[in-house]
Amino acid sequence: MIVYIDLIFFLNFMFDTLLLLSVNIALKRNIYLRKILLGGLIGSISIFFLFLKLNNLELFLFKIIISILMILFSFGFKNFKNFITNLINLYLISIVLGGFLYSLQITFNYHNEGLIFYYDNFNLNFIILILFSPIILYIYIKQMKKNKKQLSKIYEGKLVLNNDKIINLCCFLDTGHKLVDPYFHKNIIIINKSTLNKKMNFKAPILVPFRALNNKGILNCYKAKSLYINKVGVVKDFLIGVSNEDINIPGVNCLINERMIK
Repeated sequence: MIVYIDLIFFLNFMFDTLLLLSVNIALKRNIYLRKILLGGLIGSISIFFLFLKLNNLELFLFKIIISILMILFSFGFKNFKNFITNLINLYLISIVLGGFLYSLQITFNYHNEGLIFYYDNFNLNFIILILFSPIILYIYIKQMKKNKKQLSKIYEGKLVLNNDKIINLCCFLDTGHKLVDPYFHKNIIIINKSTLNKKMNFKAPILVPFRALNNKGILNCYKAKSLYINKVGVVKDFLIGVSNEDINIPGVNCLINERMIK
C-alpha cells in the first residue's frame, strides 16, 4: 500500500483547523485566524509520530498532549475554567465529526489499517470529506446554540396550591407571553390541564379573555399560594391559566413571563 504523507498531512491540517475554528465560533472566542491555523499546524505535525512504534497508552497520552497544545497555541491560557471549556468543546466537536466520517467510511466502503485509511474511489471520497465536514459541523454548532438558548429559558418550579398540594413544574420563559388579568393586573402563568387535573380543587374560575396570533377566547384562571422558581425565588400574587392543549415544548408544562423573572 502506498501512503502519501503530504496528503495525510494536508487532510489532518484541514480537519484540525476546522475543529478549532468550530470551537472558536461555538464559544464566540473571536480568535484571529492565524492562531487557529497555528493550532491546526500543531495538530497536523503529530501525524508523523503515528509511524513510530507506540503502544495504545502512549498513543492515547500523546493525543491528549497534542490537543492541549492545539488549544494553548490557538486560544492561549486566560484561566483554568476557560482552558477546560475550550478543551472539552474540542473533544465534543471531534466526536461529532469523527462519527460523521465513520459513517462515510461505512457508506463508501472505506478500508483502514490502524490509523491509516485507504479506499478505492479516492477522488470521490476525498471531495465528500472536503464538502460535507464543514456542513455537518455548521449544522451541529447551529443546533447547539439553539439548544443552549432554549435551555437558558427553562427553570425548575414548585407550585403551591391553595389546598397546600405541591406540583413540580418545568417552566419556560416565554418572551411572547404577556398575559395579565384585566381586573387586578396580575401575572398569569400557563399550565397544562393534564398537569393539574388530579390535584385541582379550585372554586369558580376567573375568566380572562386572551388573544394569541389568530386564536382568541376565554382562559380559566385560578389563584394559588406561591410559585418557587429556581434561581429566582418565590413569586406570589399571580394567577394560574389552565391550557386545554399541552404546551408544544418537550418536557415543559408551564409558561412564565419576563415580569415574573424580574
